[in-house]
Amino acid sequence: MANLGEFEQLILFSVLQLEDGAYGLAIRERIEERTGRVVSAGAIYTTLGRLERRGLVSSRTEQRPAGGPGRPRKLYRLRPDGARALRDAYTTIQKMAGGTLSKLSELAEG
Repeated sequence: MANLGEFEQLILFSVLQLEDGAYGLAIRERIEERTGRVVSAGAIYTTLGRLERRGLVSSRTEQRPAGGPGRPRKLYRLRPDGARALRDAYTTIQKMAGGTLSKLSELAEG
């Protein structure tokens, strides 16, 4: 089982949700939109590179029409090992948190 950090989980959930349209800027926007957390492009690409080296995501370069605007995008896809690692991390959090939300909310309110 691959241990995933919080930011890696956010990236992998974004890649999963964006399917074949998962590229750096879209991933960044998804994380910011869903969490309110501002993240740098450098952090996104560094993490994607690490996840790719670990075999959790794969990438391909988008084919643009000849003379089309902009640079080709690097698109990311969740690999089976990445899906298993993300599922396992999510399951672990659910098991640990089970039945504690009301107590947690009570403590957070002071």
